[in-house]
Amino acid sequence: MTDILIRVDGRAGRITLTRPQALNAVTWDMCLAIEATLARWRDAPGIDLVLIDAEGTRAFCAGGDLADIYKAGRAGQFDHGARFWRDEYRLNAAIRAYPKPVVTLMQGYVMGGGVGIGCHAHTRVVGDTSRIALPECGIGLVPDAGSSLLLAQAPGHLGEYLGLTGARMGPGDAILAGFADLYLPEAAWPAAIATLCASGDPGTLMAQPPPLSPLAANEPAISAVFANTLTTTVERLAASTADWAAPAAAAIMAASPLSLHAAQDIIRTVRAAPDMAHALDHEYRFTARSLEHGDFLEGIRAQIIDRDRTPRWRHAAPSAVPAADIARMRAPLPQEPAP
Repeated sequence: MTDILIRVDGRAGRITLTRPQALNAVTWDMCLAIEATLARWRDAPGIDLVLIDAEGTRAFCAGGDLADIYKAGRAGQFDHGARFWRDEYRLNAAIRAYPKPVVTLMQGYVMGGGVGIGCHAHTRVVGDTSRIALPECGIGLVPDAGSSLLLAQAPGHLGEYLGLTGARMGPGDAILAGFADLYLPEAAWPAAIATLCASGDPGTLMAQPPPLSPLAANEPAISAVFANTLTTTVERLAASTADWAAPAAAAIMAASPLSLHAAQDIIRTVRAAPDMAHALDHEYRFTARSLEHGDFLEGIRAQIIDRDRTPRWRHAAPSAVPAADIARMRAPLPQEPAP
């Protein structure tokens, strides 16, 4: 497969995403290939860890390749997306539960499906260019690929802030919020990779103090705003003079109102029972319905296909979403259990 390079290097099984021209967006075939490789290496003697990285400087993985899902949805084939997300989420669960250490090196953009591949690993490395974000509400989805679990476990109510606004985290913020473990300047990554392959031990990584986290100082104020209902959060953002409030308000008002409500609900549901299977189940309820009953097709049209950046959401504003519409997207699916 030209989109992924799989090999054994010393004591490490290595998986490299090789679509830098597409910001290493992960395709369905890539998900299946990674899953099959992990299964093959699970009990393989001589492979002590798995190392996942990516080619290029712009992105580790900027998300899932959604073009085929959009095309199928426009043709009325709504189950196409559900099948993709089912297989993707199964991979995310496999990475988190893998019995051997998985190490990820995440440069540049790490978004959506990239979070699902990179941020459930045993040891998650970020560098100066790392920008981790969950912008799904802006395309009519919810933070998924198990990210609702990470958001639920972030300090205070940073999870709601990050999940609803899609705000980007630099290396310090990513470590603070629980999306990464250690910082290493990217110039040192080749030597770190050589050491990992020779030793098979992620404990050999020599982390450095991470850059300052802008979120750290703002967390109490952000949490105080995002602990509320969505309507109250919007009102408090509008009244705030904090430098982070106006961008947050603008992001929320540009996103799908239905997705915002569901995302907030999912994060809080998972916070009450923080478990990967639980998180994926609740995410899948929404994403499996998103083509037919949600805003996904319109979000992709506006942001990726036509790029007019003027989506016509099903609801005019967060305050205009009926509770019944949220409940329909959040209800158990007829054929659960999910992925």
